[in-house]
Amino acid sequence: MANLVWKSFKGIPLYVTLIWIAVFSLLLHFLDKSVLSFLGILSSIVLLYFTNTSNKIKLAIGALVLIVIIPLVAGENRYYMEVASQVGIYVAMALGLNIVVGFAGLLDLGYVAFFAAGAYAYAIFSTSQANEFIAGNLFPLSGDWFWPFLIVGLIVAAIFGILLGLPVLRVKGDYLAIVTLGFGEIIRIVFNNLDKPINITNGPQGISPIPAPELFGIKMGTPFYFYFIVLFVIAFIVLANIRFEHSRLGRAWIAIREDELAAQSMGISLLNTKLAAFATGASFAGVVGVIFAAKQTFIDPTSFTLMESIGILVMVILGGSGSIPGVILGAAFVTLLQVQLLKEFSNFLHSLQQSGIINLPNQLDPSKFQRLVFGIMLIFVALYRPNGLIPAKRKTNDLGAIKSSPFSSGKLGILSKLSQSSSTKQS
Repeated sequence: MANLVWKSFKGIPLYVTLIWIAVFSLLLHFLDKSVLSFLGILSSIVLLYFTNTSNKIKLAIGALVLIVIIPLVAGENRYYMEVASQVGIYVAMALGLNIVVGFAGLLDLGYVAFFAAGAYAYAIFSTSQANEFIAGNLFPLSGDWFWPFLIVGLIVAAIFGILLGLPVLRVKGDYLAIVTLGFGEIIRIVFNNLDKPINITNGPQGISPIPAPELFGIKMGTPFYFYFIVLFVIAFIVLANIRFEHSRLGRAWIAIREDELAAQSMGISLLNTKLAAFATGASFAGVVGVIFAAKQTFIDPTSFTLMESIGILVMVILGGSGSIPGVILGAAFVTLLQVQLLKEFSNFLHSLQQSGIINLPNQLDPSKFQRLVFGIMLIFVALYRPNGLIPAKRKTNDLGAIKSSPFSSGKLGILSKLSQSSSTKQS
């Protein structure tokens, strides 16, 4: 019954989406700390995806909401912009993992290692930490170097991705997950112990203070600036995902995901294609790692645990593996649930407890049940939406149009070559 209702759904009228955006923008402007208003303006992007209008209009309205309305209405509220930039960081991470898991079908449980590689690449050289193993007292670098280090983080993480890809090419399925899990833990332990005999990462003490980005002498250390930096990176990663999905390499990834043996029999190189998937997905995580290090101004190995990798994988599976809008929705939903919803609900219950209305034990604090909520969500998704909240769309061809085309009457491919060679011999 639910599937029939969903199939009969024709889309949300445009005027409904515009009214929704206008109402929640006004509420967010007049109600300074309204959580529901902030969630409402963010959920307008989801409504926009299901709106019954052209893609160009959707893109224009979405850009207006993200680039103009949210900064204009909530830009002065440091908390809202912090949450928005945090959501953007995890959206970018999930889009990178979507290439490995969603497109290529390679289950990666060590994805946070590439995130750590980009973060440490910027943190080491932007602080005096690099003076520990490089002579000349050349460091720290200024915040102007943040922009070149976005490319450096991309390259470093891509190298890590290739190093991971080389030993795991002969395994798949559960064994691949185990190997990538081990790789992620190895990288974290190496960063944790790389303070002796040469102090490179400063070990468990971490690295600080990491400078904020600078552009033309302007220090961009506030959440307002990081929001736009993350937004630019997301736009780049989304564009790259779309181009990869419909490219020859993207079709090779999807072929490997569906059937490795069939893909190999069709001439697809498993070695090059898998390495390209690992390197591409890792490079995006490296870029986000640089932004994360600059935003936090401090990093240590505890920021890159196994649970971070599992959390990002949950975002991809929940939203829809292989679906770009689904992954964005899944990452935003899980991050908002973790960063804002559960904490706000916990604060609400604490206020009721202080007023004497309820008596809530510490063990029942909702903010401590994040993993339980994630587990319940995954169970419900597996039962009722096994392909994710927004499943990936498969490209279909119109067989009638193909048969009626002028090329269908003639012989193509090897049959064309055989007929040409036979006609040449007869002449």
